[in-house]
Amino acid sequence: MEQFIDTLISLNPIWIYFVAASIAYIENIFPPFPSDVILVAAGYLCATGRVDFWIVLIASTLGSNAGFVTMYKIGSWFGLKVLEAKRFKFLQLDKIHKVEAWFKKYGYFVVIVNRFLAGTRAVIAFFAGISNLSFWKTTFLAFISSLVWNAILLFAGKSLGSNWRAISPYLKTYGQIVLIISVVVILMTFGYGYLRNRKQQ
Repeated sequence: MEQFIDTLISLNPIWIYFVAASIAYIENIFPPFPSDVILVAAGYLCATGRVDFWIVLIASTLGSNAGFVTMYKIGSWFGLKVLEAKRFKFLQLDKIHKVEAWFKKYGYFVVIVNRFLAGTRAVIAFFAGISNLSFWKTTFLAFISSLVWNAILLFAGKSLGSNWRAISPYLKTYGQIVLIISVVVILMTFGYGYLRNRKQQ
């Protein structure tokens, strides 16, 4: 990662914009991917005057949104067919449909905060597609979420300057905490649903 970022810093500004957009796109398709750290580094480059803050912000946000839309479409077109295939025997269909129903009820809220949920972004986009949430509303909310999160990362890098690397362990810890909380919430949700069904029987 250090070598990659050092190479990024030496590139022509146009290529830096392209890399920022591409990395943000890829991170939505093949998580986990260190796009957040790279955006912080790009923020440092904004502070040095190598690149323009607003261009990096728009490029990375468009990349993030394009990646979200790609996973949304994959979920919409192939999601249920893939998850319901017999080859995934460890996936219980009733649980899949419960997640789908939950997403139809709370999905838009999850989409608006999806960029802040490190490690789960691709899954959120995938299930948004499976649940057939409104494409345009979902795309707009995902764009706003990406815009705010990317702006925070770029501003952090710009503020830290040459000390931008100091934020890396904090981002890692944040991602781990978010992942643990997400798993706990999911388990509690399914546990509550299971107990409620047992009482109704």
